[in-house]
Amino acid sequence: MNEKLKNYTFKMIDELKAVCHSQGLSNVGDEFKIITQMFLYKFINDKFGVLLKQKDENIKNSANWEQEYSRLSPEKRDRLLKRIANENPILFPEELLSYLVNNSNKDDFAKIFDSAMESISQRNSDLFSTRTTGRTNIEFMEPLTQCVVDPNKRNQFAKALVCKLVNFSFAEAFNEHYDFFSHIFEYLIRDYNANSGEAYAEYYTPRAIATIMARLLIGDSKDLKSVTIYDPSAGTGTLLMALSHIIGENKCTIYAQDISQKSSKMLKLNLILNGIISSLPNIIQGDTLLEPSHFDPGNKNKLRKFDFVVSNPPFKLNFEGSRDELAMMGERFWAGVPNIPKKRKKGMPIYTLFIQHVINSLNNETGKGAIVVPTGFVSALLGVENAIIRKIVDERLITGVINMPSNVFANTGTNVSVLFFDKANRYSDVVLIDASKLGIDDKSSKTKKTSLTDDDIEKIVNTFIKREKIDEFSAVVTYDEITQHKYSLSPGQYFDIKIEYVDISEEEFKKQINEYSEELRQLFKESDDLQREILDKLGKLKYEKS
Repeated sequence: MNEKLKNYTFKMIDELKAVCHSQGLSNVGDEFKIITQMFLYKFINDKFGVLLKQKDENIKNSANWEQEYSRLSPEKRDRLLKRIANENPILFPEELLSYLVNNSNKDDFAKIFDSAMESISQRNSDLFSTRTTGRTNIEFMEPLTQCVVDPNKRNQFAKALVCKLVNFSFAEAFNEHYDFFSHIFEYLIRDYNANSGEAYAEYYTPRAIATIMARLLIGDSKDLKSVTIYDPSAGTGTLLMALSHIIGENKCTIYAQDISQKSSKMLKLNLILNGIISSLPNIIQGDTLLEPSHFDPGNKNKLRKFDFVVSNPPFKLNFEGSRDELAMMGERFWAGVPNIPKKRKKGMPIYTLFIQHVINSLNNETGKGAIVVPTGFVSALLGVENAIIRKIVDERLITGVINMPSNVFANTGTNVSVLFFDKANRYSDVVLIDASKLGIDDKSSKTKKTSLTDDDIEKIVNTFIKREKIDEFSAVVTYDEITQHKYSLSPGQYFDIKIEYVDISEEEFKKQINEYSEELRQLFKESDDLQREILDKLGKLKYEKS
């Protein structure tokens, strides 16, 4: 990885945040919109320049590619732009970063800036916009200076934003894709990932967890082509990016849905950063449970089936408003829908519906899936949770479980586990891993967080793939053994119980017994004294009439 470029990028992000702070926009929704859009604008501006140089020799050899591009005749420009239209948003000369910087001292610069953002978005809407379940287009760029309440400060605000983008170029990073931009993306959104799993996918899956899930799903599969991958609670897309990177970005098509507008915007940014432009039309913003948007191309009444499905859903959420409607979808939610509790309605286990949806979405012949769940699920004895466990064990869908360390997700103290499914029933057993003792304290995090090291990741992956039994770490058990243990998927249930014996002489034995006896006698005496003291004080209490 280009560390110098990474540090420049981090610095740019911090400086953009400082600009927002100067206008009182820190820690509000507008800050997120401004930072992510300016980052995206910088990215597409630099990539546009690289693509122009690749397609046109005159621009490539020019000392100033922006000027050379602006001199092109309309006819030549159109021919050139058609050659790159599917790789990057199209920018006209008056929308380039250099043009904006050169005009940043004009009295109407805020208007010039906003007009450029709007024009870029409208021109590239067909390829780079995503949509809602109601088929409304969600533009990928919008005017920003209106975020500043005082009109007199908007010109300076717009100027400050563009001037923070000119100190370096992303050109060197475009060939690195995931390896570079996964680190950048995590840094970019870390301050906007504040919710703790109790809201739809406002949740960034740590890169280490995403990597483990992706590697274990792919396993030893080779030469994968025309693969479909899906995340019904996609959030910012971390799981999808990790999986597509291992498969090959050009060998898979991504499908995703998420109810959060904010997360959907970050997912779109993530896809563009990683060069997966062709999958943008498959990104839907809306309620996956009530309005799933990906259907079988041959039968619009059936949900689409995918080769790989991943999910890190919200764990608990009050969905009492839609609970009864969901309960009527018995074919989809075969294990049932949780009842509405009298208290703590926000604790309703909505993740159980996502588990069922993930399993429903797997290709019937070869589908493989993985989902993050609260660790309490793996030993559930009652309710919808237990009904799900019984199905995935009885039908041999579950192939493995990994209990992750505490605080591996920075924003929640909930312990998490990852379940792995395989519709092909490739195995006669299940591997259960207790990785709760792995990881190190992450000193860079503002909150208490545990990070898995590279060695930790390799240990988990190798143990799972080789299906090894390791003392106090992993167990490999048959489906019959699981049923005999009341369907528990908790690794600790299957670890060997060890009783350690120490050889001592008869004299040492008597000595220890005497010491224990003396200690107990002393404790008994102290207890008796304390009882007498309490009774004595109670006897001295008197009734006083007020």
